Amino acid sequence: MPTFVHTDKCDGCKGGEVTACMYICPNDLMKLDVDGSLTGHPMRAFNQEPEQCWECQCCVKACPQQAIEVRAFADWVPMGGAAIPLRTDNAIMWTIKFRDGEVKRFKFPVRTTPVGSIDPYGNKPEPGDLNDQKLFTEADKELPRIQS
Repeated sequence: MPTFVHTDKCDGCKGGEVTACMYICPNDLMKLDVDGSLTGHPMRAFNQEPEQCWECQCCVKACPQQAIEVRAFADWVPMGGAAIPLRTDNAIMWTIKFRDGEVKRFKFPVRTTPVGSIDPYGNKPEPGDLNDQKLFTEADKELPRIQS
């Protein structure tokens, strides 16, 4: 089932040009209804093509107001239940609501290092000649010749 926005919770990310859900959606489906002509409320996000949504839940996790929801498939969330993620810099808190009203919460880390501490190019060699056949991480050594 595709995502949908609770317009009573959405604040359009406080009037920015690009909302969190617009920024994160890998399929570019989320849009901002600036004048309210589509959602009935100005400055609210909405899913412009629900049939194209693949339920990745990126927008659900990124929404600071928890205004976006996905009606989950019945094989992992029975009818009447809900699975609601809340992402922070270092964890995702899943709130699971069961049909009988029971609520459970699970917290999972999403990082093993502090934010901003990774140097992706650390300990890598300097770029070489684009015309040679070495890979980026190969040291300067002679490649074996294939004899025919």
